Amino acid sequence: MIGGLRLFLTLSGLALAASLTGCSLVDADLDNCDREFHLDYQLRLVTNITTELQTEFALQQDQEVRSLLENYLKDIFKDYAKDVDLSFYNVNLPMAREVHIPKEMNGSETSYVLTLPVQDFRHLAVANIAKNEEVALEGAENCTSSALVQQAQEGIANPHKTGLFTARTDMSILSGTSQTFDVTLYMTNAASALVLDMSEAGPVQELAVRLEGLADSFNISDSTFVFSGKDNVATDLLLTQDGKTRCYASVHFPSPNLPGSKVIIDDGGGLDGNLSNNPLWKWKVYSKMPDGTIVESLLNIYTPLLAGHIKVLKAKVMDNGVVYADGFGVGVSVTLDWKNGGDFPVYF
Repeated sequence: MIGGLRLFLTLSGLALAASLTGCSLVDADLDNCDREFHLDYQLRLVTNITTELQTEFALQQDQEVRSLLENYLKDIFKDYAKDVDLSFYNVNLPMAREVHIPKEMNGSETSYVLTLPVQDFRHLAVANIAKNEEVALEGAENCTSSALVQQAQEGIANPHKTGLFTARTDMSILSGTSQTFDVTLYMTNAASALVLDMSEAGPVQELAVRLEGLADSFNISDSTFVFSGKDNVATDLLLTQDGKTRCYASVHFPSPNLPGSKVIIDDGGGLDGNLSNNPLWKWKVYSKMPDGTIVESLLNIYTPLLAGHIKVLKAKVMDNGVVYADGFGVGVSVTLDWKNGGDFPVYF
Protein backbone atom coordinates (compact mmCIF):
# COMPACT_ATOMS: atom_id res chain seq x y z
CA MET A 1 0.00 0.00 0.00
CA ILE A 2 1.65 3.14 -1.17
CA GLY A 3 0.47 6.70 -0.84
CA GLY A 4 2.08 9.98 -1.55
CA LEU A 5 2.85 13.01 0.49
CA ARG A 6 4.70 15.70 -1.41
CA LEU A 7 6.12 18.63 0.46
CA PHE A 8 7.95 21.42 -1.37
CA LEU A 9 10.32 23.70 0.52
CA THR A 10 11.53 26.55 -1.66
CA LEU A 11 13.25 29.83 -1.39
CA SER A 12 11.32 32.77 -2.71
CA GLY A 13 14.25 33.88 -4.82
CA LEU A 14 17.70 35.35 -4.67
CA ALA A 15 16.39 38.75 -3.64
CA LEU A 16 14.77 37.27 -0.49
CA ALA A 17 17.94 35.34 0.28
CA ALA A 18 19.97 38.48 -0.02
CA SER A 19 17.66 40.43 2.26
CA LEU A 20 17.77 37.75 4.96
CA THR A 21 21.49 37.03 4.91
CA GLY A 22 22.95 40.41 4.12
CA CYS A 23 24.35 39.19 0.78
CA SER A 24 24.46 41.74 -2.01
CA LEU A 25 23.27 40.83 -5.47
CA VAL A 26 26.34 42.54 -6.90
CA ASP A 27 28.83 40.69 -4.68
CA ALA A 28 31.34 38.74 -6.70
CA ASP A 29 31.40 35.87 -4.16
CA LEU A 30 27.98 34.58 -3.11
CA ASP A 31 29.17 31.20 -1.81
CA ASN A 32 28.00 31.95 1.73
CA CYS A 33 24.53 33.13 0.74
CA ASP A 34 21.34 31.09 1.03
CA ARG A 35 20.48 29.14 -2.10
CA GLU A 36 17.29 27.96 -3.77
CA PHE A 37 16.46 24.27 -3.59
CA HIS A 38 13.50 21.89 -3.47
CA LEU A 39 12.69 19.09 -1.03
CA ASP A 40 10.25 16.47 -2.35
CA TYR A 41 8.75 14.26 0.39
CA GLN A 42 6.90 11.00 -0.06
CA LEU A 43 5.12 9.28 2.82
CA ARG A 44 5.34 5.56 2.06
CA LEU A 45 3.36 2.92 3.95
CA VAL A 46 4.74 -0.60 3.52
CA THR A 47 2.37 -2.89 5.40
CA ASN A 48 0.88 -6.39 5.58
CA ILE A 49 -2.40 -5.28 7.16
CA THR A 50 -4.69 -6.22 4.26
CA THR A 51 -3.17 -9.69 3.89
CA GLU A 52 -3.11 -10.34 7.64
CA LEU A 53 -6.74 -9.37 8.20
CA GLN A 54 -7.95 -11.30 5.16
CA THR A 55 -6.07 -14.39 6.30
CA GLU A 56 -7.03 -14.31 9.99
CA PHE A 57 -10.65 -13.19 9.53
CA ALA A 58 -11.69 -15.18 6.46
CA LEU A 59 -14.77 -16.78 8.06
CA GLN A 60 -18.14 -15.06 8.28
CA GLN A 61 -18.22 -15.33 12.09
CA ASP A 62 -14.97 -13.34 12.23
CA GLN A 63 -16.32 -10.28 10.44
CA GLU A 64 -17.46 -8.41 13.56
CA VAL A 65 -14.00 -8.66 15.10
CA ARG A 66 -12.39 -7.68 11.83
CA SER A 67 -14.62 -4.61 11.60
CA LEU A 68 -13.77 -3.62 15.19
CA LEU A 69 -10.05 -3.97 14.51
CA GLU A 70 -10.18 -2.10 11.21
CA ASN A 71 -11.94 0.78 12.91
CA TYR A 72 -9.37 0.77 15.73
CA LEU A 73 -6.48 0.98 13.25
CA LYS A 74 -8.04 3.20 10.58
CA ASP A 75 -5.98 6.27 11.53
CA ILE A 76 -2.78 4.28 12.21
CA PHE A 77 -2.09 2.45 8.94
CA LYS A 78 -2.68 5.51 6.81
CA ASP A 79 -0.29 7.29 4.45
CA TYR A 80 -1.33 10.73 5.60
CA ALA A 81 0.44 13.29 7.77
CA LYS A 82 -1.37 15.69 10.09
CA ASP A 83 1.91 17.32 11.09
CA VAL A 84 5.58 17.19 10.21
CA ASP A 85 8.65 18.10 12.25
CA LEU A 86 11.68 19.04 10.14
CA SER A 87 15.20 19.47 11.52
CA PHE A 88 18.42 20.41 9.72
CA TYR A 89 21.72 19.65 11.47
CA ASN A 90 25.33 20.69 11.07
CA VAL A 91 27.31 17.66 9.90
CA ASN A 92 30.21 18.40 12.27
CA LEU A 93 30.14 17.06 15.81
CA PRO A 94 28.17 17.56 18.00
CA MET A 95 25.85 17.88 14.95
CA ALA A 96 23.75 20.66 16.48
CA ARG A 97 20.39 21.57 14.99
CA GLU A 98 20.54 24.79 12.97
CA VAL A 99 17.00 24.97 11.58
CA HIS A 100 13.78 23.57 13.09
CA ILE A 101 10.41 23.74 11.33
CA PRO A 102 7.36 22.15 13.02
CA LYS A 103 4.23 22.52 10.92
CA GLU A 104 0.59 21.46 10.92
CA MET A 105 -0.21 19.82 7.59
CA ASN A 106 -3.66 18.17 7.62
CA GLY A 107 -3.35 17.24 3.99
CA SER A 108 -1.28 15.41 1.45
CA GLU A 109 0.53 18.40 -0.10
CA THR A 110 1.79 21.73 1.10
CA SER A 111 4.51 24.30 0.44
CA TYR A 112 6.86 26.18 2.75
CA VAL A 113 9.40 28.93 2.23
CA LEU A 114 12.84 28.12 3.65
CA THR A 115 16.32 29.60 3.54
CA LEU A 116 19.45 27.54 4.18
CA PRO A 117 23.09 28.56 3.71
CA VAL A 118 25.51 26.93 1.30
CA GLN A 119 26.85 24.02 3.38
CA ASP A 120 26.26 20.35 4.22
CA PHE A 121 23.31 19.27 6.39
CA ARG A 122 21.91 16.11 7.92
CA HIS A 123 18.13 16.31 7.64
CA LEU A 124 15.68 14.42 9.91
CA ALA A 125 11.91 14.42 9.46
CA VAL A 126 9.14 13.06 11.70
CA ALA A 127 5.45 12.92 10.78
CA ASN A 128 2.41 12.60 13.08
CA ILE A 129 4.27 13.20 16.36
CA ALA A 130 2.38 16.30 17.58
CA LYS A 131 -0.77 14.46 18.75
CA ASN A 132 0.90 11.27 19.96
CA GLU A 133 1.24 11.80 23.71
CA GLU A 134 2.45 8.23 24.20
CA VAL A 135 5.66 8.93 22.22
CA ALA A 136 7.91 11.98 22.58
CA LEU A 137 10.55 13.42 20.28
CA GLU A 138 13.54 13.77 22.62
CA GLY A 139 17.16 14.90 22.22
CA ALA A 140 16.37 16.70 18.97
CA GLU A 141 18.85 19.53 19.64
CA ASN A 142 21.58 17.22 18.30
CA CYS A 143 21.27 14.82 15.40
CA THR A 144 22.91 11.84 17.11
CA SER A 145 20.57 12.00 20.12
CA SER A 146 17.29 12.68 18.32
CA ALA A 147 14.91 9.83 19.16
CA LEU A 148 11.28 8.81 19.42
CA VAL A 149 10.88 7.67 23.02
CA GLN A 150 7.89 5.74 24.33
CA GLN A 151 6.40 7.21 27.49
CA ALA A 152 5.48 4.89 30.38
CA GLN A 153 4.26 4.94 33.98
CA GLU A 154 5.09 2.15 36.43
CA GLY A 155 6.74 0.35 33.52
CA ILE A 156 3.53 0.30 31.45
CA ALA A 157 3.21 2.22 28.16
CA ASN A 158 -0.15 2.96 26.59
CA PRO A 159 -0.81 2.11 22.93
CA HIS A 160 0.43 4.70 20.43
CA LYS A 161 -2.29 6.94 19.04
CA THR A 162 -0.81 7.77 15.61
CA GLY A 163 1.16 6.07 12.89
CA LEU A 164 4.66 7.55 13.12
CA PHE A 165 6.80 8.13 10.02
CA THR A 166 10.45 9.18 9.85
CA ALA A 167 13.17 9.94 7.32
CA ARG A 168 16.79 10.95 7.25
CA THR A 169 18.96 12.25 4.42
CA ASP A 170 22.25 14.06 3.80
CA MET A 171 22.07 17.35 1.90
CA SER A 172 24.75 19.51 0.34
CA ILE A 173 23.44 22.96 -0.50
CA LEU A 174 25.57 24.12 -3.43
CA SER A 175 26.19 27.54 -4.89
CA GLY A 176 25.09 28.38 -8.40
CA THR A 177 23.08 25.23 -9.18
CA SER A 178 19.46 24.11 -9.10
CA GLN A 179 18.88 21.25 -6.65
CA THR A 180 16.11 18.82 -5.71
CA PHE A 181 16.25 16.37 -2.80
CA ASP A 182 13.92 13.36 -2.56
CA VAL A 183 13.00 12.25 0.96
CA THR A 184 10.87 9.18 1.73
CA LEU A 185 9.29 8.72 5.15
CA TYR A 186 8.57 5.19 6.41
CA MET A 187 6.39 3.98 9.28
CA THR A 188 8.25 3.23 12.52
CA ASN A 189 5.57 1.63 14.69
CA ALA A 190 3.53 -1.56 14.35
CA ALA A 191 0.38 -3.17 15.77
CA SER A 192 -0.85 -6.42 17.23
CA ALA A 193 -4.18 -8.03 18.12
CA LEU A 194 -4.90 -11.00 20.38
CA VAL A 195 -8.35 -12.48 19.66
CA LEU A 196 -9.62 -14.59 22.57
CA ASP A 197 -12.42 -17.14 22.31
CA MET A 198 -14.32 -16.91 25.63
CA SER A 199 -16.91 -19.63 24.86
CA GLU A 200 -15.26 -22.13 27.26
CA ALA A 201 -13.93 -19.61 29.78
CA GLY A 202 -16.65 -20.46 32.31
CA PRO A 203 -16.11 -18.46 35.50
CA VAL A 204 -13.18 -16.49 34.07
CA GLN A 205 -14.41 -12.96 33.46
CA GLU A 206 -11.56 -10.65 34.41
CA LEU A 207 -8.56 -10.58 32.07
CA ALA A 208 -5.55 -8.32 31.74
CA VAL A 209 -3.44 -8.40 28.56
CA ARG A 210 -0.18 -6.68 27.74
CA LEU A 211 2.89 -7.10 25.54
CA GLU A 212 6.57 -7.61 26.35
CA GLY A 213 9.80 -7.60 24.36
CA LEU A 214 9.04 -4.73 21.99
CA ALA A 215 11.25 -1.71 21.32
CA ASP A 216 10.76 1.30 23.57
CA SER A 217 12.57 3.94 21.50
CA PHE A 218 13.84 4.66 17.99
CA ASN A 219 17.04 6.51 17.04
CA ILE A 220 16.06 8.58 14.03
CA SER A 221 19.42 9.40 12.46
CA ASP A 222 20.74 5.84 12.23
CA SER A 223 17.29 4.19 11.93
CA THR A 224 17.71 1.74 14.82
CA PHE A 225 15.33 0.55 17.52
CA VAL A 226 16.32 0.30 21.18
CA PHE A 227 15.20 -2.67 23.30
CA SER A 228 15.85 -1.84 26.94
CA GLY A 229 13.18 -4.15 28.35
CA LYS A 230 11.97 -1.41 30.68
CA ASP A 231 8.39 -1.21 29.36
CA ASN A 232 5.42 -3.49 28.92
CA VAL A 233 2.75 -2.21 26.53
CA ALA A 234 -0.93 -2.08 27.45
CA THR A 235 -3.77 -3.17 25.17
CA ASP A 236 -7.24 -1.82 24.37
CA LEU A 237 -10.23 -4.16 24.66
CA LEU A 238 -12.49 -4.47 21.62
CA LEU A 239 -15.55 -6.43 22.77
CA THR A 240 -18.07 -8.16 20.48
CA GLN A 241 -21.78 -7.70 21.12
CA ASP A 242 -22.30 -11.19 22.56
CA GLY A 243 -19.09 -11.03 24.62
CA LYS A 244 -17.96 -14.46 23.43
CA THR A 245 -14.97 -12.97 21.63
CA ARG A 246 -12.57 -10.39 22.99
CA CYS A 247 -9.94 -8.63 20.89
CA TYR A 248 -7.05 -7.01 22.74
CA ALA A 249 -5.37 -4.60 20.31
CA SER A 250 -2.38 -2.29 20.61
CA VAL A 251 -0.08 -0.01 18.61
CA HIS A 252 3.59 0.03 19.58
CA PHE A 253 7.14 -0.17 18.29
CA PRO A 254 8.17 -3.42 16.54
CA SER A 255 9.85 -6.50 17.97
CA PRO A 256 13.49 -7.51 17.53
CA ASN A 257 14.28 -9.03 14.18
CA LEU A 258 15.70 -12.51 13.77
CA PRO A 259 19.26 -12.85 15.14
CA GLY A 260 21.76 -11.78 12.52
CA SER A 261 19.19 -9.67 10.66
CA LYS A 262 19.44 -5.91 10.44
CA VAL A 263 16.54 -4.10 12.12
CA ILE A 264 15.18 -1.88 9.38
CA ILE A 265 11.96 0.00 8.78
CA ASP A 266 12.02 0.59 5.00
CA ASP A 267 11.48 -3.04 4.02
CA GLY A 268 8.38 -4.65 2.59
CA GLY A 269 9.64 -8.21 2.75
CA GLY A 270 7.79 -9.51 5.78
CA LEU A 271 8.51 -12.93 7.27
CA ASP A 272 10.46 -15.62 5.48
CA GLY A 273 9.30 -18.60 7.55
CA ASN A 274 12.36 -18.78 9.79
CA LEU A 275 12.04 -18.99 13.57
CA SER A 276 14.21 -17.59 16.32
CA ASN A 277 15.66 -20.04 18.82
CA ASN A 278 14.26 -17.87 21.62
CA PRO A 279 11.04 -15.85 21.90
CA LEU A 280 11.34 -12.44 20.26
CA TRP A 281 8.26 -10.95 21.95
CA LYS A 282 5.17 -12.15 23.78
CA TRP A 283 1.58 -11.56 24.81
CA LYS A 284 1.00 -11.85 28.57
CA VAL A 285 -2.52 -12.85 29.61
CA TYR A 286 -3.63 -12.77 33.25
CA SER A 287 -6.86 -14.56 34.21
CA LYS A 288 -8.42 -13.72 37.58
CA MET A 289 -10.17 -16.77 39.05
CA PRO A 290 -13.21 -16.71 41.40
CA ASP A 291 -11.01 -17.74 44.36
CA GLY A 292 -8.79 -14.70 43.81
CA THR A 293 -5.84 -16.56 42.29
CA ILE A 294 -4.29 -15.36 39.01
CA VAL A 295 -3.25 -17.56 36.10
CA GLU A 296 -0.49 -16.19 33.85
CA SER A 297 -0.30 -17.43 30.26
CA LEU A 298 2.70 -16.30 28.22
CA LEU A 299 2.16 -16.55 24.47
CA ASN A 300 5.73 -16.52 23.19
CA ILE A 301 6.25 -15.42 19.58
CA TYR A 302 9.29 -16.70 17.67
CA THR A 303 8.78 -14.66 14.49
CA PRO A 304 9.51 -10.93 14.22
CA LEU A 305 6.96 -8.14 14.00
CA LEU A 306 8.31 -5.51 11.61
CA ALA A 307 7.61 -1.80 11.54
CA GLY A 308 4.51 -1.06 9.49
CA HIS A 309 3.15 -4.56 10.07
CA ILE A 310 0.44 -6.13 12.23
CA LYS A 311 0.29 -9.57 13.86
CA VAL A 312 -3.04 -11.21 14.74
CA LEU A 313 -3.13 -14.25 17.03
CA LYS A 314 -6.21 -16.30 17.91
CA ALA A 315 -6.37 -18.15 21.23
CA LYS A 316 -8.90 -19.74 23.60
CA VAL A 317 -9.46 -19.10 27.32
CA MET A 318 -10.34 -22.27 29.26
CA ASP A 319 -12.38 -22.51 32.47
CA ASN A 320 -9.19 -22.99 34.53
CA GLY A 321 -7.88 -19.62 33.28
CA VAL A 322 -5.26 -21.09 30.96
CA VAL A 323 -4.98 -19.56 27.49
CA TYR A 324 -4.25 -21.98 24.65
CA ALA A 325 -2.87 -20.91 21.29
CA ASP A 326 -1.45 -22.87 18.41
CA GLY A 327 0.06 -21.69 15.20
CA PHE A 328 3.33 -21.12 13.43
CA GLY A 329 5.96 -19.59 15.67
CA VAL A 330 3.90 -19.59 18.89
CA GLY A 331 4.67 -21.27 22.22
CA VAL A 332 2.74 -21.14 25.52
CA SER A 333 3.97 -21.28 29.11
CA VAL A 334 1.62 -21.15 32.11
CA THR A 335 1.90 -20.21 35.80
CA LEU A 336 -1.25 -21.37 37.65
CA ASP A 337 -0.80 -19.33 40.83
CA TRP A 338 0.99 -16.21 39.66
CA LYS A 339 1.72 -13.54 42.24
CA ASN A 340 1.05 -9.90 41.33
CA GLY A 341 3.95 -7.49 41.83
CA GLY A 342 7.46 -6.92 40.57
CA ASP A 343 8.36 -4.35 37.96
CA PHE A 344 5.09 -4.63 36.07
CA PRO A 345 2.07 -4.80 38.41
CA VAL A 346 -1.17 -6.12 36.90
CA TYR A 347 -4.45 -4.25 37.35
CA PHE A 348 -7.82 -5.71 36.37
